[in-house]
Amino acid sequence: MSGTTTAAAALRRRAAGAGANRWVVLVVLCVSLLLVAVDATVLHVAVPAVTEDLKPGAIELLWIVDVYPLVCASLLILFGTLGDKVGRRRVLLLGYALFGVASGVAALADNAQVLILARALLGVGGAMIMPATLSILRQVFPDRRERALAIGIWSAVAAVGAAVGPLLGGFLLEHFWWGSVFLVNIPLMLVSLPVGRLLLPESKGSGQGPWDVVGALMAAAGLFGVVLGVKRLGGGEIDGITAVPLVVGAVLLVLFVRRQRRRTHPLVDLRMFARPAFSTSVCCIVLAMLALVGLELIAAQYLQLVLGLSPLETGLRLLPLTVAAMASGLAGARMLRRFGPRRMVCFGFCLTAVAVLTLLGMGGEDNAPLLLFGFVLLGFGLETTLFGAYESMLSEAPPEQAGGAAAIGETSYQLGAGIGIALLGSVMNAAYTPGLSSVQGVPASASAAAGHSLGEAYEVAGRLGGPAGEALRRTARDCFVHGLHVTLLVSAGLLLLGAVMALRLPRVMQCEVVPAEVEVPAPRDVMESRVSA
Repeated sequence: MSGTTTAAAALRRRAAGAGANRWVVLVVLCVSLLLVAVDATVLHVAVPAVTEDLKPGAIELLWIVDVYPLVCASLLILFGTLGDKVGRRRVLLLGYALFGVASGVAALADNAQVLILARALLGVGGAMIMPATLSILRQVFPDRRERALAIGIWSAVAAVGAAVGPLLGGFLLEHFWWGSVFLVNIPLMLVSLPVGRLLLPESKGSGQGPWDVVGALMAAAGLFGVVLGVKRLGGGEIDGITAVPLVVGAVLLVLFVRRQRRRTHPLVDLRMFARPAFSTSVCCIVLAMLALVGLELIAAQYLQLVLGLSPLETGLRLLPLTVAAMASGLAGARMLRRFGPRRMVCFGFCLTAVAVLTLLGMGGEDNAPLLLFGFVLLGFGLETTLFGAYESMLSEAPPEQAGGAAAIGETSYQLGAGIGIALLGSVMNAAYTPGLSSVQGVPASASAAAGHSLGEAYEVAGRLGGPAGEALRRTARDCFVHGLHVTLLVSAGLLLLGAVMALRLPRVMQCEVVPAEVEVPAPRDVMESRVSA
């Protein structure tokens, strides 16, 4: 009996020592995530200022917003699997450096084309950072209970970044020019790069077989073509320029799948999709982002252009959403253990649908209590959904495929976000534009220009002046609110579809037994081994 007790105490001591190292690694990974999360939302409140300064066309404005998730989604599989092969920490640190350089270029952009290029480079950096953080997290937390808590903290930090982004962007826009919203990335990069080099342990996959360079490029080009085609369809562009990338992208993805099935050591083990929990989790992530990312951008425009709030006030109004998401992330591990993946994700989808339907009360006049209630429900429901789906997906993936699995999850996230902006943007335009075709006293050319966006409608109304300008301004605002309501209904339908899909997830959280000797090397040990080598 005493021998058993002594052995158990020794196991607890070894587990505690390993746990201390794991939590230090988690802190560094969370800082990495904060870098990307802030950049993903900081531009939302700056869109009107960018439009006023750079005067981008409607397509250029869409590219300024869309090119980051488009490029990021295209390259996640490439860099996620490259991290499995050459080292996840190495890819992560390169991503830091590129992210910082691209942020400086974006801040100094003097035309829309340069800003689009800088945003594309930010997408490349984000594609290097995101799968590396998740795959390292998967490696250093082999126990599912601890991993669930770590993912909860990780997702709560994402919510903090989403909250800090609009607030910081609003504050900077109140005092500086719009380019300053990109400069916030540079100090974070300057801190993350040396700290990550010193503290993060290196990890790789099994190392069997060569890295499939051709397959990685096929996946990147295929995803880029598909998302680009869908984006143009969302903008109402139905022509050869739309069809060619869509068809070519789809063909490349089909060839990529066939290539992976034939290879002895595939880039991505497609057998993971045969597991219902993995494939369903991926679909849930896509649907959640499809329904909500475009809606968040439209909501920021509603707060500024319809209600007339400043960028800082807009950030404060959106703050409850991200605070609720942060609370949901911190409570996610306990909820998952108690309710299981199926009920947790299904409940998250349903709660988010209720929040979206509640926001149908948004109109031409400010209703602060309704917005507060709706945004709180929206943040809590969305984070509950994404937490349960991400945790189930990562737990189903084998450790040696952590980079590929993380890349698939992040590709699903970015793909859903990019398609969501295009889809909900097209729904918004389809509901907004027709109402401006016959405004009394407004020429047809002015009505056509006003139909591009609410911001352009305000500019046209200002040039017209008088009763005609006021009528156009009032009509455009009413049409925007109508389009917002239609978009909310479409989002609610997508969310309820996700709730039905979530019924395929496991009912309970299965926790594997992890050997006590599994430890994460301390940063000092890693450095010493590197020096001795």
